[in-house]
Amino acid sequence: ITVNSSGSYSVSVTNSAGCSATSAPQIVTVNTISTPVISAGGATTLCPGSTVTLSSTNASSYLWSTGATTQSITVSNAGSYSVNVTNASGCSASSLATIVSVNTPPVATISSGGSTTICQGNSVQLTSSAGSSYLWSNGATSSSIQATSSGLYTVTVTGSNGCSSTSNPVQINVLSSPIAVINPGTTVSICSGTSVTLSTNTATSYAWSTGATSPTIQVTSAGNYTVTLTGTNGCSATSPITVVSVVNAPTATITAGGSTSICPGTTVGLTASTGSTYLWSNGATTQTIQVSTAGSYSVTVGLNGCSATSSNTFVSLYPQPIATISANGPTTFCQGGSVNLSVPVVNGNTYLWNT
Repeated sequence: ITVNSSGSYSVSVTNSAGCSATSAPQIVTVNTISTPVISAGGATTLCPGSTVTLSSTNASSYLWSTGATTQSITVSNAGSYSVNVTNASGCSASSLATIVSVNTPPVATISSGGSTTICQGNSVQLTSSAGSSYLWSNGATSSSIQATSSGLYTVTVTGSNGCSSTSNPVQINVLSSPIAVINPGTTVSICSGTSVTLSTNTATSYAWSTGATSPTIQVTSAGNYTVTLTGTNGCSATSPITVVSVVNAPTATITAGGSTSICPGTTVGLTASTGSTYLWSNGATTQTIQVSTAGSYSVTVGLNGCSATSSNTFVSLYPQPIATISANGPTTFCQGGSVNLSVPVVNGNTYLWNT
């Protein structure tokens, strides 16, 4: 007989003479083994470069379809994986196949919206190839970024299947722009009738808001002024606005408090027009001065930081008349006598005797 199950087997044999005998029992033992099961340590759908660990149920020995003989294997390639195990009794069994697949990642590229060499203060747009999500080397997560600083830029693009790839780097070069400032500052006040010189830093070319193209300009009127500088590398920068305001200068005039032709020993008052400071040609600093000396007088009047100088006012002195008494005879005489007293006669003189 052929047996395939465990048990005690004996046989009774009868010969031709009719004699019989029974054998000793034969013990048959059938060892069993369970079909091995493969368990995956993660998803069996992979992205390129990732792995999954496949492990078999316990046995005495293992033979994987890859040729490996360990209980667990780590795989990174797509394929059908199975294992044949042998137990301590020498029985073996094969597992069902586990299918591992590898998804295709998106292609990550960067396109620029212009030259990758830019001037300071400008930017260039970098755009990624299509994907479900993005991670730029500067931390941005949008599909496009504005690059404003020098450096290498990359983007990691993740597709809808969860796989990602990183682009080749794009080099951005930022050229320095000239420093555009206007001297003497952003706020300038000048007096009417005067001018101020506005200057800037050295550059290759200059373009003022007035249309001038020189390093300096002379400004006489109120307004907002800027200058655009261009350097040797072709980069340009525009200065902040300089506001020029014009303050009206005071009017400097002199008013005399009387005739400016005076007699010796007398004075005439000269008064300057209204201001905050005064400086007369004789060194006086009051609004009004008393003049007793012939000469030419002017005054510089200051107001709101501006000044103006008057025209000259002339003060003249009349000549001092000669007052001497001449007697035409003795000044000592008898009662009833007389003496004639006279002074020199000059045309225009008047006389007043103390009699």
